[in-house]
Amino acid sequence: MVLALFAMVCGLALLVWSADRFVEGSAVAARHFGMPPLLIGMVVVGFGTSAPEMVVSALASLQGVPGIALGNAYGSNITNIACIVGISAMISPIAVHSQVLRKELPILAGVTLLTVLLLWDGRLSRLDAGLLLLVFAGLMAWTIRQGLRQRRNGLLGAPGEAELPDSPDALGEEVALELATKSMPINKALFWVGVGLVLLIISSRLLVWGAVEIAHSFGVSDLLIGLTIVALGTSLPELASSVAAARKGEDDIALGNIIGSNLFNTLVVVGIAGMIHPMDVTRDVLLRDMPVMGLLTLSLFVLGYGLRRPGAITRPEGAVLTACYLGYTAWLVVTALGGA
Repeated sequence: MVLALFAMVCGLALLVWSADRFVEGSAVAARHFGMPPLLIGMVVVGFGTSAPEMVVSALASLQGVPGIALGNAYGSNITNIACIVGISAMISPIAVHSQVLRKELPILAGVTLLTVLLLWDGRLSRLDAGLLLLVFAGLMAWTIRQGLRQRRNGLLGAPGEAELPDSPDALGEEVALELATKSMPINKALFWVGVGLVLLIISSRLLVWGAVEIAHSFGVSDLLIGLTIVALGTSLPELASSVAAARKGEDDIALGNIIGSNLFNTLVVVGIAGMIHPMDVTRDVLLRDMPVMGLLTLSLFVLGYGLRRPGAITRPEGAVLTACYLGYTAWLVVTALGGA
């Protein structure tokens, strides 16, 4: 038990640290080899911040632990909205731009609904997983095309026009500007890409093993551990980046980071896990966790439009989201103890 707890804590700490090294090394290497800022922002940084969820769920699926594989993905989505957006809004109110309400949030809501429909039969097949990955590829291609079209039409940075703050290219430019302040030789960047990836795998194996052992010791399900401890741990990169963005007043990055991460978790993390090993989806996931995830996604629409202060998630609303996360976690624990 003590060894499992130690492995889980060390695995989480190493996971977050190695993910940060992997992202930084990959982004610097991509910039060195001439990758456009748009692709750096969307692919490298977006992939990197969700790398912990992806590797943990993939290894859990490979080891035949579907509770951690699915619980990590959907638990991270719940954590991202209820906990991370909530904490970020309490630090500084988050402005929600109209384009987020018109484009990004509807896409996330549609993807969430698609997942519910695919898994409603209680089974995640390779066909379902392949469809999720195909949808993600289509969204990536469409978003990149939109960003490049905006640049060709001169909508970004044109004299006398406001930059589209929540466009993917704006995010890419923000990342490129941040990278310009970093001085790292290409050899060192490639070193951290390799080391970061190896440590991601090692730390994920430690985390999954420790989580399974703790679940068995307490007599609770792997799903509960995946939804709580593992999900919160793998969401730490999103928490750090969103809180930092909120403190700097970068509302688009704070909210866009969460929307992008949830899309990645729902489509890629679950898709890869399902392709590795098809799995059964329990009634708890279908009737408890996925509805909570869907309601929290819809709550972003309500909070975004607002009643007294349109277009912003205020500090009291952030407190409500955080309270929802604490209530949901307490519900999970009480349910698990009651069934033990």
